[in-house]
Amino acid sequence: MNIRWKLRMTAAQREVWTGTQLRRLLAEKAGLDLSAASVSALFTKEPAQVKLSTLAALCTALECTPNDLFEVDTTPVARPAPPPRPVADLPKAAPARGRSMPPL
Repeated sequence: MNIRWKLRMTAAQREVWTGTQLRRLLAEKAGLDLSAASVSALFTKEPAQVKLSTLAALCTALECTPNDLFEVDTTPVARPAPPPRPVADLPKAAPARGRSMPPL
């Protein structure tokens, strides 16, 4: 699964062009006070993870949904066939128990 971060595009559609503007919006509309460095990282990099509280604040501040901030590629990934399993050694047969036949 491939996820593409679309924050800049969503922000631009709402005429938010800089991290400073976004930071102000987050504080005013969502009550989230992020550092300038954190907002800059959100704005300029593709994050490996985003806290749900931050995602909710972004959605509140930008009046959008998570679908507006992420694009998920759900195209199935072709996986290689697993290697064949080795044949397990068969247990050795136990000697037969019971009575033997009398000699003839």
